Amino acid sequence: MSSFTSLPGGLSAYGWGEELERAFAPHRAAGLVPARIAAVDRGQCDAVTETGPLRAGTSLVGAADPVSAPCTGDWAAVRPGGAPQVTALLPRRSVIVRSSPSRRSYGQALAANVDTVAVLASLATAPNPGRVERLLALAWESGAVPVLVLTKADAAPDPAQSAAEAERLAPGVTVITTSAATGEGLDALASVLTGTVVLLGSSGAGKSTLGNALLGAEVLATGAVRAQDGKGRHTTVRREMVPLPGGGVLIDTPGLRGIGLVDADEGLQQAFAEIEELALDCRFADCSHDREPGCAVRAAIAAGELDERRLASYRKLLRENAWATSRSDARAQREDVKKAITRSLRQTYAFRERQRRS
Repeated sequence: MSSFTSLPGGLSAYGWGEELERAFAPHRAAGLVPARIAAVDRGQCDAVTETGPLRAGTSLVGAADPVSAPCTGDWAAVRPGGAPQVTALLPRRSVIVRSSPSRRSYGQALAANVDTVAVLASLATAPNPGRVERLLALAWESGAVPVLVLTKADAAPDPAQSAAEAERLAPGVTVITTSAATGEGLDALASVLTGTVVLLGSSGAGKSTLGNALLGAEVLATGAVRAQDGKGRHTTVRREMVPLPGGGVLIDTPGLRGIGLVDADEGLQQAFAEIEELALDCRFADCSHDREPGCAVRAAIAAGELDERRLASYRKLLRENAWATSRSDARAQREDVKKAITRSLRQTYAFRERQRRS
């Protein structure tokens, strides 16, 4: 019988299983306890353990790269006691990363070990195609499975038309139209949300309202939206993690105003898969899809099979991603140089100290 089967069941609702137990074995032998991080703020985190929730410090695993720092969804090794501390993180199987909202040269991890990313777009106002495409690229890049969820169908003049337009923005993605007010689409949505589920979307998209409908209780805070543009205040001010009644875990995130991409090449290829596929038939391998002869992408636009706006959006996101990635790479190189200088200085000081003592 494995060691996991004899453990208390507190973590099983959050996704703990045999594979994680095997990975955690060295930490357990060192007297540490497993935990899943539910929320992080100010050097502390709320975490769930086998025996219940606790508050723990995260300074022992602080990283120069913010993407590697503890975030919601991480599996952690915690040193118990009067002042619990997170001492290590288990390897992540997926992580949602966006460019820092401050536009500095690093990424920000939104959630880790995610299985399904529900990208929400409200039908109460016309969805912003560019924002939907950004979020889908973010979701694809994470390694999780994206689902496009159209919310507030009860407030849409023509939900079917809106869904048809949204499907053109999401090749290879399941699109589900929902209404938390009427219950439309909730059963279909619940059937495709598996494992750890993250809700991503703008403020006012209905994330917390939809989350409460899936949870079957008013667990997540909700708020009103402005009638003129459908935007709302950040009623969710930090990421929250709650077990779903039918199995799995739900992570609600604050509304995303800035959705910058960084190092998201694969996510963009997936989000604009139809353009990537068309490009394979271009006469030139390095075709820019502008004025080159034999361009399959331009031919598709001329035939009405591809929207010009879609190609423009793809180009814009490619440029943005390349710029952010280059800045991130440059920052990493600068940090490597600083570390090398620090090591050299330490070695010099140590040598001088040995010389002085001798």
